[in-house]
Amino acid sequence: MLRRGVRGVREVGKADLFASLVVFLVALPLCVGVALASGVPAELGLVTGIVGGLVAGVLPGSSLQVSGPAAGLTVLVYEAVREYGLEALGVIVLAAGLVQLGLGALRLGRWFRAVSVAVVQGMLAGIGLVLVAGQVYALGDAAAPPGGVGKLAGLVSLPGRVDWVALSVGGASMVVLLLWGRWRRGARLVPAPLVAVALASAVTWGFDLEVRRVRVQGLWDAVRVPETADLGRLTEVGVVGTVVAFALIASAESLFSAAAVDRLHDGRRTDYDRELMAQGAGNAVCGVLGALPMTAVIVRSAANVRAGARTKASRVLHGVWLLLFTAVVPGVLGVIPVAALAGLLVHAGCKLVPVREVRTLWQGHRGEVLVLGVTAVAIVVGNLFEGVLVGLALAVAKTAWEISHVHVETEDRGDAGIVVRVQGHATFLRLPKLLDALDALPADRQVRLELGGLRHVDHACAAALEGWAAARERRAERQGEVAAGSLS
Repeated sequence: MLRRGVRGVREVGKADLFASLVVFLVALPLCVGVALASGVPAELGLVTGIVGGLVAGVLPGSSLQVSGPAAGLTVLVYEAVREYGLEALGVIVLAAGLVQLGLGALRLGRWFRAVSVAVVQGMLAGIGLVLVAGQVYALGDAAAPPGGVGKLAGLVSLPGRVDWVALSVGGASMVVLLLWGRWRRGARLVPAPLVAVALASAVTWGFDLEVRRVRVQGLWDAVRVPETADLGRLTEVGVVGTVVAFALIASAESLFSAAAVDRLHDGRRTDYDRELMAQGAGNAVCGVLGALPMTAVIVRSAANVRAGARTKASRVLHGVWLLLFTAVVPGVLGVIPVAALAGLLVHAGCKLVPVREVRTLWQGHRGEVLVLGVTAVAIVVGNLFEGVLVGLALAVAKTAWEISHVHVETEDRGDAGIVVRVQGHATFLRLPKLLDALDALPADRQVRLELGGLRHVDHACAAALEGWAAARERRAERQGEVAAGSLS
């Protein structure tokens, strides 16, 4: 029994070690690419990846989920850095992490599962569209205009501004990424993102191609601890709104990712409140270091599960490998062409657009497609926070409309008058239908209104029904007075 136990521990250890190396190879180019797409130094993406492994990876919550900088927050981070400056990023991420810790302590993690799936998919679609639109410029070493609409409008004049050598490098990286990913056996041994970036770097370095490369400085030189003056930015309304957006969107993405990862394995399920606190602790540390915000990332998490990970040791070790790599051989990053990383992010952005889900929803839930589409368009036209608010408001309105069914039945009892029964949910959304049915009743007949079949009556409908009854009584009184006058 003892030998079997030792053998089992060794097998788990080997599986976790191999999985950690796979996740490290997937995370390395993505950490750098997400940082560049967010408009910050590449090292800050690596710092977030390291914290995701060494801090969030140790804490309880989800055992196999891997955290780090995510493509889903690039748009929001880019806007925040452009609006408030890089020096404000640390305090924003720190405050967002503290908000997440508070939400987890209040046991609100499970409530993120109640958010409309259409809103989440619309959020991802909007992020994906803006991300792709921005990274298409980076594919050709061209500067991207600000704003989602500006990026889309600028695509018309882009062909005249691109560097065709860089575009060839980025396009070839995307082809390698797609082809290698289809070879399942090869992709299990060496991740497709690493192959694509390694080949692009080798060709660029070997032929000394004149393309933009990743700029690298010391890892700790890029770290900036927030100062007291930076904390004062939290009194600004715009900064507070950005903090809330960071906290809510990072939490939602992490917990939705946890639900997806749980479906990939048969092990221990995620404790959503603890996972939210783990994400909050990780973001608080990232904020202290002035790095990017982190979320749980489905790409790395799925790679971790598929590589055979058994425990949280794999995600902790992936952070160790990131730390050792950036400490020992940081100069290797300087040979990576930016166009190759842009190719990775274009591929990642396309995956965020839920084409298959839209087709499925269109067959049976077209209202959900409307919510998804409006959310995505609002993000492209406005920003991420506004787009999500628009999507949530539309989802609530759609749900209210669907559940507020009112059925009006009339029964003519001859000389006894007319009995009207109202059933269902009487809300302001169905008020016109309800009043039209009541106003159509004969004015010269006695009417008895029965509301016992109503499950819910809001204030607007209650007031309208009282007003209708009072008006009908006044009309009956006037008719009675007229009849009495004519008899006299």
